Amino acid sequence: MGFNMTFIRPTYFIISGFIGIPNISYYYIFLFFVYIISVLGNTTVMAVICLDHNLRTPKYVAVFNLAFADLISSSALVPKVFDIFLFYHPYISYNDCLTFLFFCYACVSMQALNLVALSYDRLIAIVLPLHYQVKVTHRFMFSLIVSFWLFAITVILIAVVFLTRYSCYKSVVINSYFCDYSMIYQLICEDKTPSFVIGYFLPVLILWIPLIFILLSYSCIGYALSKVATVQERVKAFKTCTAHLSLVAFFFLPVLISLTISEIIHPNAKIISMSLTSVFPPMLNPIIYVLQTQEIKLSVKKILKIR
Repeated sequence: MGFNMTFIRPTYFIISGFIGIPNISYYYIFLFFVYIISVLGNTTVMAVICLDHNLRTPKYVAVFNLAFADLISSSALVPKVFDIFLFYHPYISYNDCLTFLFFCYACVSMQALNLVALSYDRLIAIVLPLHYQVKVTHRFMFSLIVSFWLFAITVILIAVVFLTRYSCYKSVVINSYFCDYSMIYQLICEDKTPSFVIGYFLPVLILWIPLIFILLSYSCIGYALSKVATVQERVKAFKTCTAHLSLVAFFFLPVLISLTISEIIHPNAKIISMSLTSVFPPMLNPIIYVLQTQEIKLSVKKILKIR
């Protein structure tokens, strides 16, 4: 329905991503448990950082913000996916769709940028340890996080505003699990060069540039560690990076793999793989930090013992 018609500023869109996929009900059960773990895990990390004064350092300001972005990201996406597909409400109004798009993209952007903040923290701590207390302060980290939020909100808001300039759509069916920007501008039947340019540079700004900065940071860290005299000192310094490296791997690798194989796999498999890249990092991030960060483990034990 809606593929052979022209719509002038449609009042609604139809999200059709999971419709027709065999045995998709099992995937909804899986998504439900992923969402519950994400909410509990990120809430726990935020609570632990708030309750333990020893964790109120610039590094854990960034960790708190990452948990907050993960919580907002999961809560913006998964409940709406359940409402659309599990409760059979595939129709979404034009304004609600753009709002849905804004929150999903803004949170993903912030997750990537927050990993940049954490990589900068590790870079200064290992490469310039004597200057760490001067360069990485609470004020600096707060300013960096606020700047990243403003950047993410501004970039995604510009993309959304450009979509509102179009009035002619050749369909109202979005073949995705959410209001995907790339899917929406493909439905436009006017000159969509501005949105095409934005759609091209959006992944560059919110994914590739952060990833390049992180890789350059760890290249500098690796070079600095190669100058360390003993192997034990190298291992000790590298252990402080394992949690962050795990977060980077679980955030960027699924996206890169999904983009690489998207052209050669079935459309249904493509939709499920892309949805997994959205819901997995918010679930895994708090687990990684609780299990791999000694300060948080000690803080959790202390809090549980006091309670």
